[in-house]
Amino acid sequence: MGEQAEFAGRREDGRLLTGQACFADDVRLPDQTYAVFVRSLHAHAEILSIDTAAARAMPGVLGVFTAADLSADGVGDIPPLVSLPGRDGRPMYAAAMPVLARERVRHVGDAVAVVVADSVMRALDASERVEIVYRELPAASEISRAKAGDAPALWQDAPNNVALEWAHGEAAAVEAAFAAAAHRVSMDLRMTRLAPTALEPRAAIGVWDEAAQAYTLIASTQGVSVVRKILAEAVFKVPPEAIRVRTFDVGGGFGMKVQAYPEYAAVLYAARKVGRPVRWCATRLESFAADTHGRDGLLSGDLALDANGRFLALRARTQVGVGAYVSTYAAIVATNNTKNCLSSVYAIPAIHVDVEMVLTNASPLGPYRGAGRPEAIYLVERLIDEAARITGIDRIELRRRNMIPPAAMPYQAPSGQIYDSGEFEAVLQKALDLSDWSGFAARRADSRKRGLLRGIGICCFLEVAGGSPLTEIAELRFGADGSIELRTGSQAMGQGQLTTLPLILARQLGIDPDSIRVLQGDSSIVHDGIATVASRSTMMVGGAIVRAADQALDKGRKLAADFLEVSPADIEYSAGRFHVAGTDRAVTFADLAKEAGVLDTVATFVSPEMSFPNGCHVCEVEIDPATGEVVVVGYTGVDDVGEIIHPVIVEGQVHGGVAQALGQVMGEAVVYSDEGQLLTSSFMDYAMPRADTMPHMRLGHHVV
Repeated sequence: MGEQAEFAGRREDGRLLTGQACFADDVRLPDQTYAVFVRSLHAHAEILSIDTAAARAMPGVLGVFTAADLSADGVGDIPPLVSLPGRDGRPMYAAAMPVLARERVRHVGDAVAVVVADSVMRALDASERVEIVYRELPAASEISRAKAGDAPALWQDAPNNVALEWAHGEAAAVEAAFAAAAHRVSMDLRMTRLAPTALEPRAAIGVWDEAAQAYTLIASTQGVSVVRKILAEAVFKVPPEAIRVRTFDVGGGFGMKVQAYPEYAAVLYAARKVGRPVRWCATRLESFAADTHGRDGLLSGDLALDANGRFLALRARTQVGVGAYVSTYAAIVATNNTKNCLSSVYAIPAIHVDVEMVLTNASPLGPYRGAGRPEAIYLVERLIDEAARITGIDRIELRRRNMIPPAAMPYQAPSGQIYDSGEFEAVLQKALDLSDWSGFAARRADSRKRGLLRGIGICCFLEVAGGSPLTEIAELRFGADGSIELRTGSQAMGQGQLTTLPLILARQLGIDPDSIRVLQGDSSIVHDGIATVASRSTMMVGGAIVRAADQALDKGRKLAADFLEVSPADIEYSAGRFHVAGTDRAVTFADLAKEAGVLDTVATFVSPEMSFPNGCHVCEVEIDPATGEVVVVGYTGVDDVGEIIHPVIVEGQVHGGVAQALGQVMGEAVVYSDEGQLLTSSFMDYAMPRADTMPHMRLGHHVV
């Protein structure tokens, strides 16, 4: 198996490109029914009454359900999975998502009722007959409005609309460094709210098995275990085995599909009540209004430097708009993910960060590609550029002067993280060379002759990724035909897991990756694991795969020794065969696996630390001063992602990340009116990047 063949392509592409994939909304079940949600048109209002009589009487309607029905049957809310203590140990206000809003709606798109009928059109017609009387309340969809002195209270137990006040670092050391500094720079920035806009909208089918007294949810998720855990423990209060969650192909998630959403609980509840499967697929309008959003922060920072331009201390303050409810991992996104990246690739002796999680009349905030990490890098790099301007030190030289050298590894960052490796200045130099940084002046002069403005920007970064939580499980099952089933709780959603995970196992065992089948997306057959989030799956599941493979080889040597009647010390292994050293006597995995289960292995990988991918990117733009049109005319990226499993997939991930970053810079922004109305509710209003937005990219790697 040569290198070219090994990297020929992605295993999943054939199915995806020829229409053979199966997404949640492709599934059809016998006797299925259809759900339509009645959603609030108000950003903030009391629910005075709900009259469902007319809707229930409509043709084809099987049921109309509200929060009163759910409460009567003991259905609970959806709490965040992570809740952190704040300042002085004060607990976070864990504003749970109601399955259906009761007493009050808190953002446009809040689901108030669900109608189930024998067709989508009949359910839509009936949904328009649900009569809801509201008393509208003042809204605060933006952070600054929610924090104003006269702001409406979203939750009575969350004073000043703050769910969590959180801090990290040595404030006294930072203040002392600023007092002694020769230079101080400050920066206030806005991190716009984003809609993840996955190609595949969320969809779900709820099934109730009366005989087994068990639920099955078919949904587009980033991991079945997390969704099942929340639905079983918090919502339906049943043993985990009473809920089966199944996920088939997933058309993108970017963090948004990790959440156990209200709609998932609602279709399961409705299926039990009507005695038939209940299906739902979000419209794009529903996606904009009710999916978790990303980013949304007000960032402030101060950087202290000595007379030679050495960094002395960094102070960061962030206010994060978490929306009307606190989602599964919102607390991690807002706090630790940002804190962990503030040191980046630089030696900054003292760092202190303050965070406020602010409740707003907006869709809940959730993970979105990077999930709190871009906020840290954006703030630090802008502070460095401003420091270069104020001190007169060249911006490249200022970065070089403060980079952590390789000799300092392992490096203890003020965040508490221990960097195991990194050659940050070498990465910077590669990016400068690849982008022809030194030739920029000539290119700018040429642009000026054509009446255009030309600019160049640089960003060095480090992401703390991979580990948290620091355990993952993989299971191997060996077939008598020589095949291997790899079972994992992670979930493919476009990042190439069906290629990379078998490749890791194939390399470890010296076999053809085509003999390996990956099983994901079924909580009844995979072990509990963490969803595909936080750039962790290849590292963590890969670690578990390697450990499982090694344990299976140990089992195989002992079994082969018995089979071949020799000592285990005489058994050697290569390319799927156990053989007696110095002879042609051998036995294969398939031979040993004829006795079912003897080689099957479950292994847990425990990571000693997080991982620290890093890089340097350079972006060059031209602006037409007559029209304001901005064109990205050059883009260079050099990354240290660790060991590269599959170069094509790595570069595809970089391409995707750059596309989403340019989307945010060039126009993506979720905008609410002063009254809390969603003004960017379709692709006519929300400026997604397009093919002609994307520049040609020059990419390089520096693997440490």
